[in-house]
Amino acid sequence: MDKQQPRQEVTLGHIKVGVLALQGSFHEHQDMLNRIGVEVREVRLPEHLENLDGLILPGGESTTIGKLAVDFGLLEPLREFGKEKPIWGTCAGAILLSKDAHRNQPLLELMDITVDRNAFGRQIASFETDLDIPALKQVSDDNAAFPGVFIRAPLISSIAKDAESLAALPDGRIVAAQQGHLLATAFHPELTNDERVHRYFIYLVEDSLAQQGR
Repeated sequence: MDKQQPRQEVTLGHIKVGVLALQGSFHEHQDMLNRIGVEVREVRLPEHLENLDGLILPGGESTTIGKLAVDFGLLEPLREFGKEKPIWGTCAGAILLSKDAHRNQPLLELMDITVDRNAFGRQIASFETDLDIPALKQVSDDNAAFPGVFIRAPLISSIAKDAESLAALPDGRIVAAQQGHLLATAFHPELTNDERVHRYFIYLVEDSLAQQGR
């Protein structure tokens, strides 16, 4: 696919995206997906992954989400799902996707990234800043900066192999990365009114479906 050509007119009704609903800000992701016309399913058990085209791992508490995923028998099904289909992790979800979080906790180990938990301090240190995310030009002609909302946010401290940086703070610290059909953001697009990152994830889902001949 020519990634220089924005694709704005898409048919979203046939796409089914799950949101992991064990803990965290899953309702906000559901609301955003509903706004852009995507069918949404809450995922709490392995069978809820059936027939989904993509999955979002929301923000929350990564250790709690990981332990609940183990308790509900979801960790390995999530890992297998992500080997074939798009997953997007926001904040805690980005930690779950990583190969290393500098802590002994359940991880999917799908992306070749290292994530530092609570890299910006406690919740009182939460902040919002404008981010330049060139990849969003694939789904929108809007060139405005994206409002990055950081709440007890992690930081993508290193990337390797096929992972690449999508966005960074002015000091160069990485806050969004992509590895093929996998996406990780340290910030919370679901807490804004800006749909572009969600539309970009659906763009990845559509590419995945196209590769499957669907």
